[in-house]
Amino acid sequence: MSPRGGEPAAGRHGDGGKRAGRLGVGIGWRAEIDLTIARLPGVDFVEVVAENVDPGAVPPALRALLDRGLPVVPHGVSLSLGGAEPLDRARLARLAGLAEAFGSPLVSEHVAFCRAGGMEAGHLLPVPRTRAALDVLTQNVAAAQAALPVPLAVENIAALIGWPEDEMTEGEFLTELVDRTGVLLLLDVANLYTAQVNFGADPVAALGALPLDKVAYVHVAGGVLRGGLWHDTHAHPVCAEILDVLAALADRIEVPGVLLERDDAYPSDAELAAELGAIRAVVSARRATHA
Repeated sequence: MSPRGGEPAAGRHGDGGKRAGRLGVGIGWRAEIDLTIARLPGVDFVEVVAENVDPGAVPPALRALLDRGLPVVPHGVSLSLGGAEPLDRARLARLAGLAEAFGSPLVSEHVAFCRAGGMEAGHLLPVPRTRAALDVLTQNVAAAQAALPVPLAVENIAALIGWPEDEMTEGEFLTELVDRTGVLLLLDVANLYTAQVNFGADPVAALGALPLDKVAYVHVAGGVLRGGLWHDTHAHPVCAEILDVLAALADRIEVPGVLLERDDAYPSDAELAAELGAIRAVVSARRATHA
């Protein structure tokens, strides 16, 4: 399906291509745990927040992981793909520069907007699931694909609010985006769980509505329940319910990669290793069924 009013996206990776290959189990690289990551057993890849790393001045600890052969995936948080304004070319160039500096298999961003009318929200905001918003998102994704040297994957976000104008479910919205652009999916199972708590959405049913053959990799993170809302804090241990959503996904597809996000209240090396081990166990237990 082509974007409305135009031809199919025609960038270097406009068709999304195939998945980026099996990534394994990874963790988000953060300066606060840079030495910890090097010591953790079984880390197959890392993801870096694009806004926190300069392509021309890669931190030595991150360079050491690259030298060990670990894939590094740049993950943007401020491109505002769902915004009505044109993409910021400097932010897009930074993503492309990081992908080239790291030899990355892909880059990722969010199905969200974070600025409008010259104002910065400082937060990832949900895109209204309307036809008009999908047209804008499609155009921005196609523009990003055309500017990037590697495939793009887009992530479902953790929302605290919904839009009364929504015309589609999240599954319908993301499926049509994939149909129009060929973009890959970064599927955050913790965010599917967030939608269950905050909006009563069934995360397992949501999996059935998504184009799972386009999943490039998966995010897992912890959160906390406050005032009846689930907050995706990335500062708490991953709960059993979120691992259950990961297990449901692994029942459906051979998961190409799973990444643990942690951004605050960093635990001991042993606790991080245990969380990574629990994630690996969920995926490995089901891998034989896809052999």
